[in-house]
Amino acid sequence: MPAAEPTSATRVRFIEHAGARILLIDLSNLQAEAEILDQIERVRDLVARQPPASVRTITNVTGARYTPPVMDALKKLTAHNKPYVTAAAVVGMQGVHKVLFRAVLLFSRRVIEAFDDMDRARDWVARQP
Repeated sequence: MPAAEPTSATRVRFIEHAGARILLIDLSNLQAEAEILDQIERVRDLVARQPPASVRTITNVTGARYTPPVMDALKKLTAHNKPYVTAAAVVGMQGVHKVLFRAVLLFSRRVIEAFDDMDRARDWVARQP
């Protein structure tokens, strides 16, 4: 049976993998700018309530639509999350997404590993201190 499509309420949630608590940020296949910006704000609020240096994240951007406001919000989110996040991975970047991803990294001065599939990303993030 195929996995259910994520709902707005399940796109940002903590999961457990190999004994590690990971914040899954699922922006996959989102096309509406307002919905993406809403999810980014949910992430910001949730991360800000966590202790510093306590969060591992995986962001799935497979098929997501990037607009200038979305890119700006992602840059700000990545910089905001820096004191909280100990390990971060992104999944599903293709073509122009990779160029935009580099811009986010330059702006935020963060190290975020890129993966082609969720399993490898979960395994890597779970192994990080």
